[in-house]
Amino acid sequence: MKSRLFLLTFSFLLLTVLSSDARSQGWWKSRGSGGWGAKSNYNRMYDSKTVETINGTILEIDSISPLKGMSNGIHLLLKTDIEIISVHLGPAWYIDNQDIDLQKSDRVEMKGSRVSFDGKPAIIAAELKKGDDVLKLRDETGFPAWSGWRRR
Repeated sequence: MKSRLFLLTFSFLLLTVLSSDARSQGWWKSRGSGGWGAKSNYNRMYDSKTVETINGTILEIDSISPLKGMSNGIHLLLKTDIEIISVHLGPAWYIDNQDIDLQKSDRVEMKGSRVSFDGKPAIIAAELKKGDDVLKLRDETGFPAWSGWRRR
C-alpha cells in the first residue's frame, strides 16, 4: 500500500515538473491573442506610411481569419465613391466587446493602412467613426489597442 502511494505521488510530481519545464521551454504554446498580437506577421503588414482616411457605406460585415492559424476577426466590405474595399477591423473577441453598433448600410469614416492582401487592396483599420461614436483600434504607429495592456 505504501509503495503504491509512493509511486502515485512520485508520478504526479514527475508529471508536474515535466509539464512546467515544457511550458518554460516553449513546447506548450498558448493561443494568446489568436495571432493578432502586436508582433505577429499579420500586424507587421500595417504600415504607418500608407495610412489614409476614407468614407463609405458598409456593404457587408463578416468574420474572417486573415492568415492561417489566426482566430476570427471582423471584416467589412466598404463602398466609397471610387471603390469597394475590404477593411480589417481586428479580432472578433475584441470588437465584440466594444460599445459601437455596426450595421449594413451604415455610413462610416475609416482611417487605416492601405495594404495588399491576397493580391487585392485592403485597409487594416486604425480608427472607425460612425456618427459621434469612435472605435480606436490602433495608435499612430499601428500598435493594436487590444495589445495595449502588454505595452511597457
